[in-house]
Amino acid sequence: MLFDRNIDASCAYCHHGTALGRDEFICIKHGIMHGSGYCRSFRYEPTKRIPPVVPSLDTSGVSDEDFML
Repeated sequence: MLFDRNIDASCAYCHHGTALGRDEFICIKHGIMHGSGYCRSFRYEPTKRIPPVVPSLDTSGVSDEDFML
């Protein structure tokens, strides 16, 4: 859930962190941190969290006749 309050802490979606590269974040409290790390100053910022990608529906084996009554 994107706005769930009971999430695992991570610098990737902390209010104090800003992305530097692929898996590094700069924290105003602790400097450069690893993406999966966190500290006790963690404050959840839901707008930084990227939701998982929904897989697309495979319609290659379906025809219009499958939906006819």
